[in-house]
Amino acid sequence: MHARTSRARTKVTMEDAGGSTARRQPSPSVNASRAPSGHWPPADQGPVSPTGRLMDGFYIVVSMGLGVPLNFPVLRAGIETQLARHPRFHSIQVTKDGKPPRWVHASALNLDDHITTPLLDGAAVASNPDKAVEDYVASLSTAPMDRSRPLWELHFLNYPTTEAASTVVIRVHHSLGDGMSLLTLLMASTRSAADPSRLPAMPAQPARSGSIYARPRPPWSAGTLAFVTWAWSYVVLAWHTVVDVALFVATIMFVRDPQTLFKPADGGGGELPRRKRFVHRSLSLDDVKFLKHAMNCTVNDVIVGVTSAALSRYYFRKSGDTNTKIICLRSILLVNMRPTSGLQEYVNMMESGKSNDMTRRNQLGYIILPFQIAVHKDPLEYIRKAKKIVDRKKSSLEVMFTHMLAEVIIKTLGVKAAGVIFHRMISHTTISFSNMIGPAEQVEFYGHPVVSIAPSVYGPPEALTVHYQSYSNTIKVILAVDEAHFPDHGQLLDDFTESLRIIKDEASRL
Repeated sequence: MHARTSRARTKVTMEDAGGSTARRQPSPSVNASRAPSGHWPPADQGPVSPTGRLMDGFYIVVSMGLGVPLNFPVLRAGIETQLARHPRFHSIQVTKDGKPPRWVHASALNLDDHITTPLLDGAAVASNPDKAVEDYVASLSTAPMDRSRPLWELHFLNYPTTEAASTVVIRVHHSLGDGMSLLTLLMASTRSAADPSRLPAMPAQPARSGSIYARPRPPWSAGTLAFVTWAWSYVVLAWHTVVDVALFVATIMFVRDPQTLFKPADGGGGELPRRKRFVHRSLSLDDVKFLKHAMNCTVNDVIVGVTSAALSRYYFRKSGDTNTKIICLRSILLVNMRPTSGLQEYVNMMESGKSNDMTRRNQLGYIILPFQIAVHKDPLEYIRKAKKIVDRKKSSLEVMFTHMLAEVIIKTLGVKAAGVIFHRMISHTTISFSNMIGPAEQVEFYGHPVVSIAPSVYGPPEALTVHYQSYSNTIKVILAVDEAHFPDHGQLLDDFTESLRIIKDEASRL
């Protein structure tokens, strides 16, 4: 891929934007780099969170497909007066006198330093526009980011693909926040396509379940058996937690997944950074919800089952293995520990330039989620197995203890030692996995209709990372793949689509 990039300071007229029909989104008319007196927080905004320090080499990449060509003046004006005003987007990490890094408010923000309009190779775009855009996004996974500036970038790709008329790519250092908080911030910069004067409707967060959330203590009138059953559920919770934390520590020390074609030969410990390719495919959210009701399970159960089925299809086809029936592997599941802030709260942060650090720092816990590479005659068995595994994990406080363990390791051993331990834990498993909930309706990003949202991450040593992102009536599966290890990533995406179809068809016969 050959590309040249030009900074956003290049003058772009409305005609240059391709006659875009994007309309200006209502937003505060205040320059991002010079807000009213008293609106910006003090220079020192507190320490970088332990989790943020641990993820020093991790970056979040979000590709948004837009339904119209880019209107550069409208986009820039919206970003300048809203998104760029969020306090963390004005902060840099500063280390002084050997002390842990702290967030310090940058004295000035030059938006031209954060917006890039790439000029892709004309022949490559004419031959295969989808691949040309995909190649450019992949190139970001090995491109350095200037740490003397706030660690975020926007890339405007005004090239039509089969899915969108144009694409905006946001690259953010993971220390600025976890995936859920950054996605929520991004959605706070959008408006409902049906009514651009209001924020988009977001689905209600699923109710938490499991032993700890099961029910309050029964009244004495319910009888001894009810009380014993209630008390026993917490005994089970404690036992499961002890087992899970012990396995988590054992994974750091010596327990590792078997070598399969999903892992690089060096276990992810070779030369870094590895170039990652971000590919995605849209699935029907209605099909996922149909399986949820048909199998009496959750959306998470369904997507874990579909992932197991897809990876199984890929493995047995590519390996030609006809003897193995089941391979037990594990994934790292990152869990957001913070209560999710509402969209209006993020809007208030951007308008005021003020923020409570606790609402935007990384607070992640870790779950080691087992999954199987297996051949099942009944396709629904993938969902049943997934539900059993997920239900078991709900009956554990693993995520709370792993979060605390990570922070203790950083504070006692230092970031370098903790980084080695964290890298070792990830390289001893096979994939990273996450699922995030997006808007329940179509949205606009500064007047540009959004047709797709595809978040992903690079930095982990694993060759494969699997993300799911819901948006309106679709759920998108996004893979971050080591492109040298998965040259046939298109076939792997096909396996996700086909697995969902097969499982849904089987459930339709119930």
